[in-house]
Amino acid sequence: MKNIKAIIFDAYGTLFDVNSSAEKCKEKIGDKWLDFANYWRTTQLEYTWLRSLMKRHKDFWQITQDSLDKSMKLYNIDSLMREELLNLYKNLSPFPEVKETLNKLKEANYKLAILSNGTPGLLNQLVKSNDLENMFDDIFSIEEVGIYKPDSKVYDIPVKKYRVQKNQIFFLSANTWDVSGAGNYGYNSVWVNRNNNIFDILDYKPSRKIKSLDQLLEII
Repeated sequence: MKNIKAIIFDAYGTLFDVNSSAEKCKEKIGDKWLDFANYWRTTQLEYTWLRSLMKRHKDFWQITQDSLDKSMKLYNIDSLMREELLNLYKNLSPFPEVKETLNKLKEANYKLAILSNGTPGLLNQLVKSNDLENMFDDIFSIEEVGIYKPDSKVYDIPVKKYRVQKNQIFFLSANTWDVSGAGNYGYNSVWVNRNNNIFDILDYKPSRKIKSLDQLLEII
């Protein structure tokens, strides 16, 4: 860690619980709420990759709406819930250990940043609504380069801003494809494996694996 110049976090699924929008509506959605939430997330990610490959860019908020519309049709969810789910998505809940972990990292004088698929507006609202706006030195969005992770142009953004070597960035994500993308690019990539999942076979083995962000404090 002596050579690390910045600790950078993915946002969705790493700092913020992407299922919390649907979970807050689970009484209305019923027992299928978790399957619906997972399908919405999977479709959202697939759309980012497909649009990157097709060079038909839409921003993350538009993709979130498109993937929600498909998911609501598949799971027969009342269309009147659309606005409620979208408003809740703008204010996703952080995981329980996030604020305390960031506080301790900030006290240790680490440069902290977010690198996310989200739009600047979405990310700023998420950070503000969860009282985290003073935690981050930078919030980087893929909108700067107009293509989604795991394209190398995205991981270039903080390297160019901070003028550091790739391996001087400590990157954390709960998404295995993101960990692999960042690791293959050259970051010190850490997998936040909250759900005891199996890592993808994508030519990269994470330098470390943790179950929650507070375990990062043990590493540093």
